Amino acid sequence: ISQKPAIFLDCGIHAREWISPAFCQWFVNEALTTYGSDAQMTSLLDQMDVFVLPLFNVDGYHYTHTSNRMWRKTRSRNSGSSCVGTDPNRNFDAGWCTVGASRNPCSETYCGASPESEIEVKNVANFIRQNKSVIKAYLTIHSYSQLLLFPYSYTYNLSAHHNELMSIAEGASSALRSLYGTRYTSGPGAATIYLAAGGSDDWSYDLGVKYSFTFELRDTGRYGFLLPESQIKPTCEETMLAVKYIAAHVQKNLY
Repeated sequence: ISQKPAIFLDCGIHAREWISPAFCQWFVNEALTTYGSDAQMTSLLDQMDVFVLPLFNVDGYHYTHTSNRMWRKTRSRNSGSSCVGTDPNRNFDAGWCTVGASRNPCSETYCGASPESEIEVKNVANFIRQNKSVIKAYLTIHSYSQLLLFPYSYTYNLSAHHNELMSIAEGASSALRSLYGTRYTSGPGAATIYLAAGGSDDWSYDLGVKYSFTFELRDTGRYGFLLPESQIKPTCEETMLAVKYIAAHVQKNLY
C-alpha cells in the first residue's frame, strides 16, 4: 500500500440499505471516469488514495435479495440460539454493548458475542488498524433519514474536534442540498438520532481517524429502505457533492 494519505469509504454495513452499496459503485465509477477532466477529483486522487469497500455485509445483502428484503444483520450463527446474525454496526469496540444495543441474539441490534466477533467487522478493523498511519478520514454510508453524523454515538459527550466536524458536516450538507434541495441534518450521532454503542465511526474516531462521518441517505420515511430505482441516480449525484466537500477539507487539513 502506498504512503499517500487516504480516505476509507464503506457501504452496505446493513443489508437492507440498498442505496448504500449503490453509492459506493457510483463513487468508483465517478473516480474512474472523471479523473483527468474533473479538477477536484483529479487533485484528490493525485494527492490521496481512496479505499472503497463496496459491500461490507456481503452475506446479509445476498439474503435480502433471496429471502428477506428487510434483513439488517450479518448471517453468522449464534451459539445457543436459533436466531441468526449480529448487527455489524453494534459490533465495533467502541463503548461496546453499553447503550443502544442488545445482548439478545434475536434483536435487530444484537451486539454480538464480543467486540469484533463478526468476521466482516474484524477484517475491516484490522485493515484500518494496519493502515492507521495513512487513513485520515473514514466515511460510512447508511440509509435512511438524510443525516450527516459524526462522533459520538455511544455517549452524549462531545468529541474533541466537535466544532470542526460540525462545520464540515454543515458545509457538506449545504453542498448536497445545492443540487436537488434535499435537506440533511448534521450533528453528533447520540444527540441527533439516538445513543448507540459499537458503531464503526466512533471506533475509527477513537483509533485516531479524526474525520469520521456516517451518512444516512434518502429518504425520510416515505419509501424508507425501499427507495425506488428512480431515486438512485439523484441520491448518488447529490451525495457525491457532500463526499467531495469532505474530501477537499481533509486534503487541505492533513495531520
